[in-house]
Amino acid sequence: MFKYKQVIVVRTDIRMSKGKIAAQAAHAAVQAVIEALKKRPEWVQEWLSEGAKKVVLRCESEEELLRYANEAMKKGLPVAIIRDAGLTEVPPGTLTAIAIGPAPSESVDKITSHLKLL
Repeated sequence: MFKYKQVIVVRTDIRMSKGKIAAQAAHAAVQAVIEALKKRPEWVQEWLSEGAKKVVLRCESEEELLRYANEAMKKGLPVAIIRDAGLTEVPPGTLTAIAIGPAPSESVDKITSHLKLL
């Protein structure tokens, strides 16, 4: 069992190609690791030593994404909030994805365990 994980949550209420979704998820994953390195580098090291578990989930709205991000921040978890530059498929500033962690799996699950896989 993994003690640490990263969860990426992507909006499904906006039209994005598979490639765009992959890019937004990657942006979120990288940015959240950068945040974790600043706040809890030991979590990053443990997460990497376990194989860097990542789970990609979906949600239905910007409000929902922000709710999960805010809840995670209140609990002191590393969070990345991704707003697109608007150069390709969505308008500038569109909130597309968030990432939570790497952080203890138990803490992340309290926020996201009810969401479905993308």
